[in-house]
Amino acid sequence: MSSEIKMEKKTVSEWVKSGDPWVWLNAGAVAISVIMVVGLLLLIAVRGLGHFWPADVMQATYSLPGEKAYTVAAERVESVDVTSAQLREAGVNLPENEDAILQRTLLKMGNRDVYGADFGWVLDKYLSDIKTPSMLFAAERHEWGNLYGYLKSVKNDGQIISQTNDLTETDSSLATWAAFEKSIERASTIHEDIKEIEKSEIGTINYALERIRLKQRRLELSGDLTPAVEADLAVERSVHDAEYAVLQEKLAVLYQAINRDSFTVQVMDGTLHEVQVSKIVHAFRPNAMGVTAKLGFYFNKVWEFLTDDPREANTEGGVFPAIFGTVMMVLLMTVLVTPFGVVAAVYLREYATQGIVTRIIRIAVNNLAGVPSIVYGVFGLGFFIYFLGSGIDEAFFPEALPSPTFGTGGLMWASITLALLTVPVVIVATEEGLSRIPRNVREGSLALGATKAETLWRVVLPMASPAIMTGVILAVARAAGEVAPLMLVGVVKLAPTLPLDGNYPFIHLDQKFMHLGFHIYDVGFQSPNVEAARPLVYATAFLLVMVIALLNLSAVTIRNHLREKYKSLEM
Repeated sequence: MSSEIKMEKKTVSEWVKSGDPWVWLNAGAVAISVIMVVGLLLLIAVRGLGHFWPADVMQATYSLPGEKAYTVAAERVESVDVTSAQLREAGVNLPENEDAILQRTLLKMGNRDVYGADFGWVLDKYLSDIKTPSMLFAAERHEWGNLYGYLKSVKNDGQIISQTNDLTETDSSLATWAAFEKSIERASTIHEDIKEIEKSEIGTINYALERIRLKQRRLELSGDLTPAVEADLAVERSVHDAEYAVLQEKLAVLYQAINRDSFTVQVMDGTLHEVQVSKIVHAFRPNAMGVTAKLGFYFNKVWEFLTDDPREANTEGGVFPAIFGTVMMVLLMTVLVTPFGVVAAVYLREYATQGIVTRIIRIAVNNLAGVPSIVYGVFGLGFFIYFLGSGIDEAFFPEALPSPTFGTGGLMWASITLALLTVPVVIVATEEGLSRIPRNVREGSLALGATKAETLWRVVLPMASPAIMTGVILAVARAAGEVAPLMLVGVVKLAPTLPLDGNYPFIHLDQKFMHLGFHIYDVGFQSPNVEAARPLVYATAFLLVMVIALLNLSAVTIRNHLREKYKSLEM
C-alpha cells in the first residue's frame, strides 16, 4: 500500500515538474477570457442592434387602484421585478394585500410634446384590454422623438385630400394611409434638396466669400490693397452674392412646398393634433408588418444609422460624421507615428552606442507607454494648440485673427497628440523586430558591397516589417478608443461639416471633428433623455469595436503578407 502511495506521489510530482499543469491553467485562462469577450460583444450587439427592430406597438388600458384609468400606446422596452414595499416607498398607491413581487415594464410611449416624457414605467398587473391594432402607427420625427396614434386625415394647402373615421383596417383608412406615405415621400425628397442647397451649394459660396474676406484683410495688413484690387474683389464678391440670392429664392420655394402638407393624428387621450408632414422622417405600422417587411425596415434603419447625421442631441439619426472622424484621425495618426517610431527604433538599435544613455532612453520610452492619456491631452493643449498653433496663426494666418485657425483644437493636433501617445508602442515593437534579424544577414549584405544604409533599407527593414506592423496594430487599437485627450485637442459633440470636402485645400486639418468614443461618452452621460440614449450607447460601442477590428484586420492582413514575402530571407 505504501509503495502505491509513493508511486502516486512520484507520478504527480513528475507531472507537475513537466509543466503540464501550467499549460492547462493557461489554456483555461485563455478560454475563459475568450468566452467573456465574446459574451460582452454579444450583449452589446443584442442591446444595440435590437434597437433598430420595429417592435409591435400595443394599446392597453392602465388603471392603478384609486387612480383614473387611461389608455396607453407604447412599445415594450424592458421588464424587471420589484417588491411592493419598494413601490410604496416610491409613492405608488397599492392595496395592502398586494403581491410581494410585481413585474414592472418600461414603455416607450413617445408623444413627448403631448405627455412631457416619452418613457414611463407601468405595473403589468394593472394593464388590461391589451391589443395591437393594425392601424396604430409610429412616426419618427426630426424633433420630439416618436409619435404614436391613429391617422385621421391628410391635408394639402389646408385642404383635406383624404380622411377616415375608422380606427380599424378599412378601405378608407388604407387610402388615407397611402396618401400619408406619398406626402412623406414627397416631403423627404424636398428635404434632401434643401439639405443639398444649404450644406453643399450655399456652404461652397460662404467658403468662397470667407476666402475673399481673408484675402482682402491680408492685403490690407501688407499694404498691397489698391483700389483696382479692391474693385476686383468687389466684383468677385458680387458674383457670389448673386449666386447666393438665386439659391435663397430656390430655398424659399422649397420651404413653401415642404410646409404645404400636414396630417391630423388622434393620440391615446382622444385629442387631435395637426402636424406638418415635413417634421416626419419615417412613418410605419409595425403591427401590420410581416417578418419580411420588418427585416427590410430593420436593415434600412441600420444603414441610416451608419450613413446619416445625428439628430435630437445625438439620440436619433446616424453616426456617420463620428465614423468618418474616427477613421480619418486614426489614418493620419498612423501616417505620423509609423515613420517617427521606426526611425527612433532604428537609431536606438542600429546606430546609437549601447551605453548608459541609450539604456536611459529605452527606460524613458517604456515609461512613456504607461503615462495616462489625459496627460498627453494636456500637453497637446498647452504645447501644440496654445504655443505652436498660436505661433502658426500669427505667422501665416494674421488676417483671420483674433479668430484662431490652428490656435484651437482640430484634426491635426488630435492626430499628433495620439501619435505621441502611441509612439512608444511602435518603437518597442520595431526594436524587437530588428533584434530578431540574424547578424549573418547583415554581414552577408555588407560582404556583397552594400553600405550600412542600403543594408538597412533593402534587407533589415523589409524583414522587420511584420514587427513594425505589429506595433502599428497595437497603436491603432489604443488610439481608436481614446477619448480623454481628444476632449482637449479637437473633438466636439456635433461638427457642422466633415474635415474632408470639395473646398480647397480639401482636407481641413484645422477643423474640429466627431469621434465614436466621445459620441459614446456624450450620449451616455450628457444626454437629457437617458432612456432614449441607452440603446444608442450600445449600438455605437459595438460599431466602435467593429471599426477598430476592421482597422486591425487590415493591418494584420498586410503584416501576414509581408511575413510570407520575407520568410525565405529569415531561413
